Amino acid sequence: MTATPCNCGIDVHAHVVPERFPSCFGGAMPKLWPSTALAPDAGGLCHRHIMIDGKNYRTVSEKCWSTSRRLADLPQMGLARQVISPMPELFSYWFEPAQAQQLLRFLNEQIAAMAAESQGALIGMGAVPLQDLDLAIAELRHAVEVLGMVGVEIGSNVNGMPIGDPHFQPFFAACEALGASVFVHAVKPAGMDRLVGPPPLQQVLAYPTDIGLAAASVITSNLMLRHPGLRIAFSHGGGTLASLLPRLQQGWSVFPALREQVESSPTAQARSLYFDTLVFDAPTLAHLVHMFGDTQLMLGTDYPFNFHDRTPVARVNAAELDAVTVDRLVYKNAETFLGINTPARTPA
Repeated sequence: MTATPCNCGIDVHAHVVPERFPSCFGGAMPKLWPSTALAPDAGGLCHRHIMIDGKNYRTVSEKCWSTSRRLADLPQMGLARQVISPMPELFSYWFEPAQAQQLLRFLNEQIAAMAAESQGALIGMGAVPLQDLDLAIAELRHAVEVLGMVGVEIGSNVNGMPIGDPHFQPFFAACEALGASVFVHAVKPAGMDRLVGPPPLQQVLAYPTDIGLAAASVITSNLMLRHPGLRIAFSHGGGTLASLLPRLQQGWSVFPALREQVESSPTAQARSLYFDTLVFDAPTLAHLVHMFGDTQLMLGTDYPFNFHDRTPVARVNAAELDAVTVDRLVYKNAETFLGINTPARTPA
């Protein structure tokens, strides 16, 4: 095991849920507009139910909205900084664009306020209404140029359309021009009808499947060849991509139609993407370093939800990587992805 010398980790995958949501103003209240309701306290923390369509989608603690509670947990996780972004179910792609923009502006401002309160320990990533490219680019500019965010979190698909679809290239061109980082998280995944078991299997099995297909769509659409300056990362270790990639590479060498469509080696394109380390297994993490390169992996935890990695730095240390690679995964690759170069520090 190679030990990293300090609490200097940067977690690129952590979420925010506000304590309360505003009412939608202008037009009828959308059916899926979120709200919260007070839940029984547990463990000395305030809890709230996230209500969507009259049902409890998830019960969360105040760590979702409390800057001080969040900062108190970072040192024991080996972290100095954490990127905070909306819970994916709040992306709002299924609303009318103007309504989605209204909710996402509120979320972006909440996240920016938490980042400011943290004095640099928290780094904000916003969300945009990708069902309308003009509104999405406008909100991207507001998030980066007005709120000071490093970039945006987007879904693996937008109402079923994969992010590699050429339709979204103007948005990615805007991200590249602004120097905005993009973090891709699974949302409303395909294949739910094939799962046998309770609802949490969506997070456990369907999310990695959808994120793998999203990353593959970026490769087969040649997105990074069109926008080589784009910094884009995929949650959950890229999901199934590491298993799909050898087949995609072999298919590229066998099928002329695939060779004509994909303009450069799939493996080479995959190595221009970033991925988090959220795979809950040290050997799997070592395999991802082998597949994608030691400059492309960054810490990810899914904090503060129950299904998160509570020891992300220890997980990297257990993967039997050399000291240079450990430092890259713990904080250096994240600095490159986020476009930041400020010294890491342990928050008070």
